[in-house]
Amino acid sequence: MKIKVLGGVVATVLWCAGALAAPERPRPPAPPELTEQTIDAADFDGWRARDEARGTADADRKAAEEAVAKAKRKRDRKAAQQKLAALPKPDDAPDPFLIRAQILLDRAHASPGAIDGRYGDNMRRAVRAFREMRGLPAGDQLDAEAWAKLSEDQGKATQIYEITPEDEDGRYVGKPLPTDYAKLARMKWIGFRDAAEMLAERFHLDEGLMRRLNPGTDFDKAGSKILAPATGDGPPPDRRVLRILVNKGENELRALDKDGDLVFAAPATVGSGDTPSPSGTVKVTKPYLNPVYKYDPKKNFQQGKNKRKLTLKPGPNGPVGSMWIDLDKPTYGIHGTPEPSKIGKTESHGCVRLTNWDAETLGGLVEPNKTVVEFR
Repeated sequence: MKIKVLGGVVATVLWCAGALAAPERPRPPAPPELTEQTIDAADFDGWRARDEARGTADADRKAAEEAVAKAKRKRDRKAAQQKLAALPKPDDAPDPFLIRAQILLDRAHASPGAIDGRYGDNMRRAVRAFREMRGLPAGDQLDAEAWAKLSEDQGKATQIYEITPEDEDGRYVGKPLPTDYAKLARMKWIGFRDAAEMLAERFHLDEGLMRRLNPGTDFDKAGSKILAPATGDGPPPDRRVLRILVNKGENELRALDKDGDLVFAAPATVGSGDTPSPSGTVKVTKPYLNPVYKYDPKKNFQQGKNKRKLTLKPGPNGPVGSMWIDLDKPTYGIHGTPEPSKIGKTESHGCVRLTNWDAETLGGLVEPNKTVVEFR
């Protein structure tokens, strides 16, 4: 009888422990595969459900990490570590809805920079600008109201593009470019490495995402078909930009017309602690497509061990990319970059750096000797 009673007690205790234990949370759903269909059909409600599940999983993981850090006894720390190890790893995979949203923002002239399918700082800047353009309450969240406005654009977000013989035979350098200016100065053209890099820029894409969208594709072969964003044209030419606001703290550039309305916005890399951007107001003198870059360490900055003047030929992978918008403050300008995925995330040598495509868009809208640039 004692054994039976004891067994009954044990059974009861185990049952109670099971009843009191927190139920295991379901793993957050993985984003759908990245296909033409999933991107074009991606909807707000599906993304919000995935985003909320990811937020819950992130909160659980943070709490588990804090429990490990606070555990004092070895036994408690081990138990906390086991709980942490059992949680799903963070998933930062591109989401088809965010790819669609970024393409639509790009078409609305609220540039997210390089389209990457993630809700990072550049996406937040783009949403904030779009909300202002459409007269919505200020904020950087893509809520249901903002999505309703953005999705008024019912055009397909993607396209199937066939690589042409001209794409295949482009003026490519065929290798990683040197970072040293003296070595760059020996090149006759500072072009794209290959067709893949060129195509990523043509479609405003993060190159890693382009490869993920097109696994196993030979981008150097004419006739290959790729899935790419259906990016649109820039603002109409008659919407001339007469005022540019450069926000150093927000790493953002905004272009306004004569009425003060926002025409175009883009993430930017603005100065650094060692070589800050200017303060106050300057004017645009002239935009230059595919500029020659003249390096003078006495006027600009010291690059590596280069202590003499150098002239670097044009090309999208040059230090200032494919566009230079000259300012009336010597040595300063608004320009492109050879590394679009870093825009808004790194520092510059005092100038304002945009993606090549955003710099080219802006260069086509400014008025020489009239457009004012304000640094804030």
